[in-house]
Amino acid sequence: MSYLPLDPQLRSRPSVSIVLPALDEEANIARAIAEATAAAERFFDDHEIIVVDDGSRDRTAELARAAADRDPRVRVISHGRNQGYGSALRTGFRASRLDFVFFTDADLQFDVAEIARLLPFAGLVDVVAGYRLNRQDPLHRRLMAGGWNLLARLLFHIPVRDVNCAFKLFDRRVLHEIEIDSDGYLVSAELMIKLSRSGASVVEVGVHHRPRLAGNAHASSPRGMLKVLAELARMRSLLRELDGDDRLAALVRLRAQADAARGSARARQRESGGRG
Repeated sequence: MSYLPLDPQLRSRPSVSIVLPALDEEANIARAIAEATAAAERFFDDHEIIVVDDGSRDRTAELARAAADRDPRVRVISHGRNQGYGSALRTGFRASRLDFVFFTDADLQFDVAEIARLLPFAGLVDVVAGYRLNRQDPLHRRLMAGGWNLLARLLFHIPVRDVNCAFKLFDRRVLHEIEIDSDGYLVSAELMIKLSRSGASVVEVGVHHRPRLAGNAHASSPRGMLKVLAELARMRSLLRELDGDDRLAALVRLRAQADAARGSARARQRESGGRG
């Protein structure tokens, strides 16, 4: 199914904070900001672009700051050292100020103009999650992604088919209702797990994927995969604790309800005895 952009004559256009996490993307960052700006000007009444430089060792931060000097709607936040993809998203989300929050990577593998496919659902659901229609990655990355998506759905019952797709639009209010703990690449799974458990509504929309033309992917390195697996074990343990807390809270509520019901029954018995 294809989706058309919002017709400004039919619906008011929202405002958006666009978060661009970046790590060693000097070959891509200027174009990423330009594409985000063009899409935001086309589809939104107001926007801001938040570039989070996660400790890049190249000229990513320098080039992003040059763009910010030319356009006050662009802000750059730099981590003094590499803290991880999840930390970069957390920083960007906390800095966002407008109605909706959209994030995508600065590697140019998505066309930000395809945010138009998500907009028919803005304001109708809490999260619009993209999924890649034609993933343009090497075979080994596609295989790892397929295994990861299957594992995430089995372990955590995540209600989306492409967990790590970096093309998502959120109502900013739902992001403020959850705490993001993951510093690394498990962040997308954590986001969808916690949002789903909070009752947030989610719809999925297919978007196109482009080959990476410059720079290097970090998540699929052996070191990156080890970090993901370590975070996965930690997240599993944390969710067990949360489930235990939820069960305890439910038992307390049930006990209180039972006590209240017994109290009401005794009161009715006293009233009926008094009338007799």
